Amino acid sequence: MSNAPANLKYTKSHEWVEVATDNTARIGISDHAQDLLGDLVFVELPDLGRKVMAGDACGVVESVKAASDVYSPVSGEVIEVNAALASAPELVNQACYDKGWLYRVKLSNRNEIEQLLDAKTYTSMIASAGE
Repeated sequence: MSNAPANLKYTKSHEWVEVATDNTARIGISDHAQDLLGDLVFVELPDLGRKVMAGDACGVVESVKAASDVYSPVSGEVIEVNAALASAPELVNQACYDKGWLYRVKLSNRNEIEQLLDAKTYTSMIASAGE
């Protein structure tokens, strides 16, 4: 069973969000997603300062098996990217919720968080999909 920390929110497209008290959010792909993709070999992150909208493709993760778009779970401005992934994309496989995060945004609509899945719902969705 995939690991889905209870303090995070999730999307149906397998991104996770960690909301901070300063109206920012850290975003990555779930353990389930990185497991399905296999060994990552390249990560394309959004540019600093880019305005992203919830549901928009804003990055790509490529593995030895496939390439997959990363969708922004929330709207906001990209304020930080995980530069370590440029030379070590495998960090996503090794620690997707820690050293393998993708980017941070300053939220433009905090209410969007309420539309995301909690860990229990996300885990149930994965289980019922039989993936």
